[in-house]
Amino acid sequence: MNTSVSRTLFTSVAAAGLLLSGAGIAAAHVVVDAPGASQGGYTVATFRVPDESDTASTTKVSVALPNLKSARTEPIAGWTSSVEKNAQGDIVSVTWTANPGNPGVAPGQFQRFPLSVGPLPKQEKVSFNATQTYSDGKVVEWNQPMNADGSEPDHPAPSLTLAKSNGGDDDAPAAADSDKSDKGTDNTARWLGGAGLALGALGAALGLGSVLRGRRS
Repeated sequence: MNTSVSRTLFTSVAAAGLLLSGAGIAAAHVVVDAPGASQGGYTVATFRVPDESDTASTTKVSVALPNLKSARTEPIAGWTSSVEKNAQGDIVSVTWTANPGNPGVAPGQFQRFPLSVGPLPKQEKVSFNATQTYSDGKVVEWNQPMNADGSEPDHPAPSLTLAKSNGGDDDAPAAADSDKSDKGTDNTARWLGGAGLALGALGAALGLGSVLRGRRS
C-alpha cells in the first residue's frame, strides 16, 4: 500500500515538474499579446521580452512590422523608441533602445513594450520577427516559424491569430469623425433646448405681468 502511494506521489511530482519546466521555457520566449485583434483592424500589441542571460541585460529590442500604415509607441521610462518606414511610407519596424544610464532588462526580469498598430493584414495569422540585443553584444533573432510537426522551435517568432473582420475596425478614423459629428449634433440640440426653455420662461413672465395688470385695473 505504502509503495503504491509512493509511486503515485513520485509520478505526480515528476509530471508537475515537467509542466513547470515547459511553462518556464515558454515564458522565456519573446511573445506578443493583443486581445481582440482582428483582420484589417487596429489594436494595441504588447511585446513581452524576458532576459535569458545569466550575466547580461537586454539593451535593445527591434520588432519587424508587416508594412503598416500606423504604429505608435507608448512612452517607457528609460527607453527611446524609433519607427522605421520604407520608401512608400509604410512602417516596417520599431526599435526600443535603453537610454544611457539605464541598464535595460536585467537577468531574471522582463519588460513589456506596447505598440498601437493598424490596419492589420487581412489574414488568419501574422508574425512579428524580433531581434533582442544584450549588453555583452549577443544578438538573438526570434524569427523561426513553427515546426512541421506543430512543435515549437528554439526561437519562435512572436505571432498573433487574428479574428475575422467585423467590418467596423477598418473605419476607425471614420468612426472618430462620426463621434465628433454626434457630439456636434448633441451640442446643437442642447443649445436649442436651452433657448426653448428661456423663451418659455420669458413667455410665462409676460403672461404673469398681463394678469397682474388686469387685476390692478
